[in-house]
Amino acid sequence: MNRLRFCAVVLSAVTFIGCEEKLRPSIVTLNQTQLPSQESWNSTVTFTDSAKVKAVLWAGYIAVYATEQHTLLGDSVRVDFYDESEQHTSLLTARRGRVNDRTQDLEAYDNVRLLSDSGTVLKTERLFWNNGTRTIRSDAFVEIISPSEHITGHGMVSDQALKNYKIFRVAGRAVTRE
Repeated sequence: MNRLRFCAVVLSAVTFIGCEEKLRPSIVTLNQTQLPSQESWNSTVTFTDSAKVKAVLWAGYIAVYATEQHTLLGDSVRVDFYDESEQHTSLLTARRGRVNDRTQDLEAYDNVRLLSDSGTVLKTERLFWNNGTRTIRSDAFVEIISPSEHITGHGMVSDQALKNYKIFRVAGRAVTRE
């Protein structure tokens, strides 16, 4: 009889434990467009045209969104720009950026700095680089510092070497040779 009671107690315990309600993890459904199709860390991307290097980009984080045809850059961005002769012209740094995958145009934002090989420095919070024309523009506050001038304004356009630039709503000072 003790054996029968023992089996009944064990069977009851197993049944009780088996009926316990399990906690299910929450399920979050994400749209495929919210997820990158590719991700990479500490990567380099080279922009070329007819086998000539136009720019070399390095980013701490790269997320490619193929359906939207854009790439997000984060964790620090660095871009070396080159002219038609593949000579280095300038260096751009920023915290974040975005590349239009159809046109290969670049938008850099958050603490953007462009240093030309001639020593001119451009500081802004947002900068656009046109891959086709190798020009830059900004619609934000800009500051340009060169050996002969210190100019600020809102908005600008320039070649990527900062040799020929135009600043809108300008304020600043320049040194003339006269």
